Amino acid sequence: MKSIFNIVLILGILISLTSCFDKEKPNYQYMDNMYEPVGYEAYGAYNVFENEQEAKLPAEGTVPRGWAPYDYEDSAEGKANAKANLKNPIAYSDDNLSSGKQLYTIYCAICHGDKGDGKGTLAKREKILGIPSYNDQGRAITEGDVYHVMYYGLNTMGSYAAQTSEEERWQIAHHVMKLKDALDGKPERQTVNDDSQVENTATNETSMTTEVSVMETENELNEEQE
Repeated sequence: MKSIFNIVLILGILISLTSCFDKEKPNYQYMDNMYEPVGYEAYGAYNVFENEQEAKLPAEGTVPRGWAPYDYEDSAEGKANAKANLKNPIAYSDDNLSSGKQLYTIYCAICHGDKGDGKGTLAKREKILGIPSYNDQGRAITEGDVYHVMYYGLNTMGSYAAQTSEEERWQIAHHVMKLKDALDGKPERQTVNDDSQVENTATNETSMTTEVSVMETENELNEEQE
């Protein structure tokens, strides 16, 4: 009788403990601030932060990941300096040209036109007037010049430094100069990929010539021995 009472008592305790158990919410929390996160509004003012400023400023002297300082100032002198001295650091390859064309279509063609002749959709609809062609008389643009204008903007054209990375701006500059060469009637510039193919072809031809010479020499020796 006593054993039956103990079993019933234990079952009753277990049922009472599990009946109120909720898997979604623990019964006990030892560190509330780790279980219940506090959601702060961006740019909100809260006493827990210095100067009540939730959005903190970056540490002094730091730069964002993947960003490099640009040493040319936003002035006529800085633009002329970039035009004369700033060179494109990325290879003139098929991949970079393809990426530059895609980016140009997204950001530039709406105004400058697919051919770079200043006859984009907005120009044709007279939403923006006076867009020059890349080969207009007196416009001796360079890759450095193109990059500088994309970085800071010029006249009615705004800056694209926030929308594009450093590499993407240089890819666009490659494509812009390709469009300018086409407008000027210049022959298409050979890409790095084509150069490597030419070198490989030349190497293969040299190897084949060497193999043929070796085979001819071996045949001559065999004939002499016979």
